[in-house]
Amino acid sequence: MPPKKRGPLQTVQRDTDVIKRKVDALVQQAAQPDASDWTEAFERCKELKLAVEEITKSLKKLSKADEPAPVGNYDQCKRDEEKRLLNLHERLQSLALQLQPQDEVAGPSSSQTEQKSDEENSDEKDESSEDEDTEEEEAHDDYKDDDDADSDDEDTDIGQTATGQETVSYVALSAFTGEEEGDLSIQKGEVLKVLSKNKDGWWLAQNLNGQKGLVPKTFLKMYFISQSSQKDSERENEDEEESEEEQEESDIKSSKTSNWNTVRKAVTEIDATDVLSAMGAIPPGFRPSNLSRHLEEGTSYRASHFIQPKLSQSQLSFQDLHMDPDTGKVHGRPSRVSLTLTLWSCRMIPPPGVGLQVLSRHVRLCAFNGTQVLSNIHTVRATYNFKSQKTWSFSPRMTGMLPCLLDGDCFLRCDSESPDLGILFELGVTYIRNSTGERGDLSCGWAFLKLFDESGAPITLRTQELTIHGGTPFERDTDMDTTSTKRGNVLSQKYPYSLTCTPFSSVLSSGYPTGVFQQMLLSRKMPKLVVKFKSVNTRSRVLLNLLPDTIVGSLSTVRLLATYRQILADALLLDRVTMCNADLICSSVLASFPDVLDQPDLMDAFRKSWTESESNLRRSDKRDINVLKQMFVSVYMGSVFPLLYSAEMPTPCWADEEVESQRARIIYSPSQKISVETMLSSQCSHQAFDITQVTYDLISRAQH
Repeated sequence: MPPKKRGPLQTVQRDTDVIKRKVDALVQQAAQPDASDWTEAFERCKELKLAVEEITKSLKKLSKADEPAPVGNYDQCKRDEEKRLLNLHERLQSLALQLQPQDEVAGPSSSQTEQKSDEENSDEKDESSEDEDTEEEEAHDDYKDDDDADSDDEDTDIGQTATGQETVSYVALSAFTGEEEGDLSIQKGEVLKVLSKNKDGWWLAQNLNGQKGLVPKTFLKMYFISQSSQKDSERENEDEEESEEEQEESDIKSSKTSNWNTVRKAVTEIDATDVLSAMGAIPPGFRPSNLSRHLEEGTSYRASHFIQPKLSQSQLSFQDLHMDPDTGKVHGRPSRVSLTLTLWSCRMIPPPGVGLQVLSRHVRLCAFNGTQVLSNIHTVRATYNFKSQKTWSFSPRMTGMLPCLLDGDCFLRCDSESPDLGILFELGVTYIRNSTGERGDLSCGWAFLKLFDESGAPITLRTQELTIHGGTPFERDTDMDTTSTKRGNVLSQKYPYSLTCTPFSSVLSSGYPTGVFQQMLLSRKMPKLVVKFKSVNTRSRVLLNLLPDTIVGSLSTVRLLATYRQILADALLLDRVTMCNADLICSSVLASFPDVLDQPDLMDAFRKSWTESESNLRRSDKRDINVLKQMFVSVYMGSVFPLLYSAEMPTPCWADEEVESQRARIIYSPSQKISVETMLSSQCSHQAFDITQVTYDLISRAQH
């Protein structure tokens, strides 16, 4: 049988795997203390960088039409490969800094002096040293007052630089382009010498080519201290013994190895948020979104994972899925926390600055105990008015069915026994940089509501105005600054996210005006999230008790989730031969519905079809679980399932307006009405068949 033809994307994936193994081997080689092989390793590092760049260029030219056979999730696979190649390129760039020969780091002056005669060399050394000393003295005199003011706080190395004994070198964490006259443009990873430091956060630096200018200090990080007056020290040590010189060389070599490791760590740990904050593009208190990062790591924090049954400790039965022997229905299980809430509004939320285009404003919520996320992460998108961008609202009034992504009515169930159990709210924005096209997720602040008091009693369910804190839940109490940010103000802070506002609870102890009117004015300026908590009514409680013990979601989907759990219980508890049987279960509904649960637009299409079919039922049939199960399967297979595996359906991409519009046109197009004829038509194309589309694997799907 001839071998299967490999597609272009698969070829790129294989080449990337080969280069990754070579990079790992090169990193291990660079970690060895023997520096004799560094020259060869440096050349090998440059070759690998060129190979990565060539593969990246080839990958960008690929399209889905180049594949000889349909590829599922092609766009996502292509983006994953781009991320892998970018990661390899950054690793090689950092490794090149470590392996770069010392003569190249020293600059062009060393290579020029070797070509001259001894007499000319000595004369030029004397002249150049005098010129450099004069320039350094003038620069030091200009900024002496500022350096003295900062020496007590942060710049402990200024005295060493002034004495001419040691020079502090810095590495550039990111590229910076000079905006004004006197600024120094730098590249990421470039080594600089800081000549003087100003209190406003702009430092006078010199690159290896001798160019001088001002650089924002947030773009720099110190990585080693070397002897600046090497020529003077050589004259002083001419009469020393050879053993002392050898000992000094060995110390410098060991120091060089550790210092380059620090450089590599500084370059690889750069955060895009640090750069945006230094540019004044985001207000203080904004951080990379923790909950968005959890969602991108896999399915562990998605609803598709928590809707699955949870195995008991012995893993021979189910912990949260049981049948009532009298009725044959799923046995309802009350949870420690079972409530409904409505996201009402957010106010005084500072918007991002210029240079960033906001793609989505949203709130992510989950069960939280102060240290870890206990449930899936549910997202509700906010709407806002251009005239009042600091105010977010939810559940907009609209004709027809409200999409679950915009629905502020939510439910929460959690069975954790933690005394600190509560709800974590994270306000976030998804943005794109206008200059680079880079996408990212930022946290605009967070709020936490503890659901039990000190005695262990549940709190009163009422409307809450929660204060929004800056930073992350794992930092110290950091409150938002709703004032506008400017370039100079941001750069003048020692920590780029330092904030100015204090919580309202500490107004009296912080020297603020103690009058009631002043407190009311201050409270109105604080960022707040308004949430209305409600107890569950009898009808909703019956449905919620059919769900897993821990889950968060939209209240409009509870009926569908409860019916799915009934179908799941029938397949796992009634239809299996024995409880020890773990064979694959042939069921397209069980296999694919969790994936639909993670795609809000498909859930909206399912809800729409379900509502239309349910309106045609008699009142008695609406209470018959067997009729509802049959209708669930019929509606799902006739509306959502074909769309899920349609080759024309774009892969979902969060906050991508173009992708969302394309998917909406396919979902709600009148010509896309699903039937047996359309599914078998040659004009309807589907993804390549996979056995996982129609089989439910209990071992891999169940929660352990």
